[in-house]
Amino acid sequence: MIYLDNSATTEVAPEVVDAMLPYLTSEFGNPSSKYYPLAQSAQQAVEDSRAKVAALIHAKPEEIIFTCGSTESSNMIIKGVADYKKYYEKRGNHIITSKVEHHATLNTCRFLNGEIYSNHDATFSLNGGSTKVDRGYEVTFLDVDAYGRVTPEVLRNAIRPTTTLVTLMWANNEIGTLNDIKALCEVAHRQGCQFHTDATQVSGKLPINVEEVPVDYLSLSAHKFHGPKGVGAAFIRGDDYGLPPITAFMHGGEQESGIRAGTLAVHNIVGFGKAAELALKNQERCTRHLLELDKAARVLFQAESDLEVLGAPDAHIPGLLSVIVHKDTFDNERFIKRISDRYAVSAGSACTAGEPSHVLQAIGRGAETSRVLRISLAETSSLDDVKHLIALLKDA
Repeated sequence: MIYLDNSATTEVAPEVVDAMLPYLTSEFGNPSSKYYPLAQSAQQAVEDSRAKVAALIHAKPEEIIFTCGSTESSNMIIKGVADYKKYYEKRGNHIITSKVEHHATLNTCRFLNGEIYSNHDATFSLNGGSTKVDRGYEVTFLDVDAYGRVTPEVLRNAIRPTTTLVTLMWANNEIGTLNDIKALCEVAHRQGCQFHTDATQVSGKLPINVEEVPVDYLSLSAHKFHGPKGVGAAFIRGDDYGLPPITAFMHGGEQESGIRAGTLAVHNIVGFGKAAELALKNQERCTRHLLELDKAARVLFQAESDLEVLGAPDAHIPGLLSVIVHKDTFDNERFIKRISDRYAVSAGSACTAGEPSHVLQAIGRGAETSRVLRISLAETSSLDDVKHLIALLKDA
């Protein structure tokens, strides 16, 4: 099996598994308990891992809040900031996002905007009618350019006196385009707004430095860079007085600075920490390999007249290629099934399988949803893997 779906998830590194195993067996203590060695060992393991995750993005350990993944992190930040700004600081009720966000952001904003209550596309009342409710917030969903980017000018024009939060992804999970997060963040800050970014697809592939890119909040998932599934983090920028107040997403115990209640999954957090340690250690080598592989792969795809690579050619995640197959008879789902015993690729986001791509619709390519393949490489991928896939596409 040649695995080219690394944007969906990555293989867990052997070192990560080894680090986790003791916390699934002998080291079973609850880090919220006190005094006895099992509890102290668990607590120390959590704090050591917090420091490793912080180091990956050049943050302070106390600015890292552990969650179950980027989806929870983004929900916690967007809902928590929106609620606190509106009801406790009396600052405003307007949020800005874009039309190409991951559904973790998009549906959170649609919920606050009164459009949905579940993760389905429409809110329906019991009598079958579509219902929009007033939750007290207004959300603007920004248009993007042909590459899926939000421009600073578009953001600047959308900000109102009541805008409290801007939430825009660092890199698109379907087509790989990178936003200029530093420039967008500076626009938001000049207008007095806070800024959140979903950095899920960037982590492990490109360096992240929150000292240089002044985001206020950031979402991460461990399984995107060879860590375990089910664990992630929210970066919340602190100051001399600690973390800024936001409304807790889950209420209960006082874990994670009182922001995220619930017993911590120590084994997953340890795995996350080890994955972050490895990602930082190997960052330069991994990024260099992916950049070289990406460049060579794009040349191969562009040499084929019936293959088109989407996304910004000069600003994209290295190794993520969204390819349109210009053949009338081509159907991506049928192709993926046909080669599934040899290749793992996808038709788009793993979180929205089977749905029309809202990203392709936003960039004016919605009619071609059934012809798109997402190929996502890792440091273990080779150019031969890409060549063999192109050969299969020629015969498709």
